[in-house]
Amino acid sequence: MLLLGALGALVVNSLNAYLLVLILYGLVLILLGAFLSRKVRTAADFFVADRKLNGRLLFSTVLAANIGAGSTVGAAGLAYAIGLSAWWWVGSAAIGTLILAWTVGPKIRDLAAKHGFLTVGDFLEYRYGTSVRVVVSVLLWLGTLAILAGQLIAFAWILEVVAGTSKPTGCLLGGVVVIVYFSLGGLKGTARVNMLQLAVKAIGFLICVPVALAAVGGWSGLEHKLLTDAAHDPAYLDITGIGWVRIFSYVALLAPSFIVSPGLLQKIYGARDSRTVRLAMGANGLVLLCFSFFPVILGMVAAATFPDLLHRELALPMVITELLPFWLGAVLLAAVFSAEVSSADAILFMLSTSLGKDLYKRFVNPDADDRTMLRISRRITVAAGILGVAAALALESVISALEVFYGLLSVALFAPLVVGLYRKTPGLKGCLAAVTISVPSAAVFHLLTSGHGIWILSPTAFGIAVSFATLLVALLPGKQKPVFPTRSKFG
Repeated sequence: MLLLGALGALVVNSLNAYLLVLILYGLVLILLGAFLSRKVRTAADFFVADRKLNGRLLFSTVLAANIGAGSTVGAAGLAYAIGLSAWWWVGSAAIGTLILAWTVGPKIRDLAAKHGFLTVGDFLEYRYGTSVRVVVSVLLWLGTLAILAGQLIAFAWILEVVAGTSKPTGCLLGGVVVIVYFSLGGLKGTARVNMLQLAVKAIGFLICVPVALAAVGGWSGLEHKLLTDAAHDPAYLDITGIGWVRIFSYVALLAPSFIVSPGLLQKIYGARDSRTVRLAMGANGLVLLCFSFFPVILGMVAAATFPDLLHRELALPMVITELLPFWLGAVLLAAVFSAEVSSADAILFMLSTSLGKDLYKRFVNPDADDRTMLRISRRITVAAGILGVAAALALESVISALEVFYGLLSVALFAPLVVGLYRKTPGLKGCLAAVTISVPSAAVFHLLTSGHGIWILSPTAFGIAVSFATLLVALLPGKQKPVFPTRSKFG
């Protein structure tokens, strides 16, 4: 009742129809989450949907997570600045997803089912040992808060334009919606909420992109406005206009992240078999490749129509409010809101399952029963959501927030996880060395090159190379012994 009263007062004070649409849609998500929470009775339901996700549910929950702030508000803002080659921001994620579908995904799903893994931390401890689990988990917790903040920042940007609200108000409203419905339903409930969100996204972007293009005279009209009125260089309309060095930096940053992201892998744990993983994730990558053009086109339309925006991430909100009729703008607004909160729930999923299972169950209360784990995971979700809101208030932009997470994730986890899946060595010492050397090395390289790297060697690519090189040394005969337990302790 307090939440309804606060939201009602906000509507009365702002008298904004767009804000009313968002609040009503947010309430629908919350009520749906509450309804589905009746099916969540065990920690296995909350963590891995009792390992019964079919292809349709796995496809929708992963794609809903992948289409978030970075691939909507962030991608449109990037396109506003650099043009068609902003496609590589989301396109690189699609490339990583396709690789995940046929390599890491099915293999780690089968291991998770066999040994009862609930988190990526479970796999790391099984493969390397407790120390690796702790070190990698702590690094990822910090980075994960940054990506959660990125989703909330995107929502705040939108509300600032369409309703004139402050950044704290936008972050708080988005945070409340996602915290409530995810803490109630976990993966089992959220996978079904994500189906609704994905449908709204599809309808919103499929209808609005052609209408926005028509508003500037179609593709030819857009080209004329960009090259003549806005005085852009022809490279702005070239998909490789930013150059292969920068393109490679996007691929190095994003493709590995989408192969080893704990949020995606733990959703894959919930698949009913490895065939489901291959089909659902393969379809996911193909759809993401196509979707990648939608926010880019909208960002370029904004550049042609509003060439003097104070901040590039206002591009998509400006299209919503200024170029589309209200009803259509409301549909796209709901689609973008779906994108932000569906990615945010995937991030809360990472935080709650990792902290609940990797920290609480493993070190604080090993004897915690199923009911206790469910209760603790829900409480962690609320606490993590509050911290995410606080981080959103401290960070400035969506892309800056996401780069923190993706860079840290790729450098810390990509090489240890991939090598660990396909080789029996290295063991504990080799993996710890790879993590503890590569992350500081990438940070120092970033500082020395002002974040630009050297030629195609971006800071993220450099960190990944250092990690693989360290593991390669550990793979030399006699350097390490494999660490594979004879039986599972994770179920």
